[in-house]
Amino acid sequence: MVLLNSSCTVNNSTVSGNKKADSTAVSAMLDSFHRAAAVADFDVYFSFFANDAVFAGTDATERWDKKSFMDWAKPFFDRKKAWDFTAVKRHIYFSENMETGWFDELLQTQMKICRGSGVVVKENNRWLIKQYILSMTIPNRNTREVVMLKTAEEDSLLNVYML
Repeated sequence: MVLLNSSCTVNNSTVSGNKKADSTAVSAMLDSFHRAAAVADFDVYFSFFANDAVFAGTDATERWDKKSFMDWAKPFFDRKKAWDFTAVKRHIYFSENMETGWFDELLQTQMKICRGSGVVVKENNRWLIKQYILSMTIPNRNTREVVMLKTAEEDSLLNVYML
């Protein structure tokens, strides 16, 4: 029984050690991902996405697979000025088997504070983005004004989506 208990303790500390290392690796990957956009490095930026990744932008119509997102983003990278996001706060979590993670981060951007969230997967010992969702934050006290600004356009979209 002592052997079993000792074995579990070793296993738990190993998982804990892996979690810390993987958390550091995911955080570094996300920082490099954002930096690649800031310096308009198209190839490096998109190397952080899994082949079947999905990116959802701030507009309700912006949901792209990797290829579509690459096509949409290419002109921004070609003009050597994409976007510059810096994480100011980040939380990272993992599945029990440490093969899948998810995160949320607050970002300093040209749109002020945004939230990035997503899913990462470990492929060939490398963390890749499987899903990234970019959202603008709105102070609760300003919700009414923002809703008024977007009502007409988004009501039209809702009519299309609900058919």
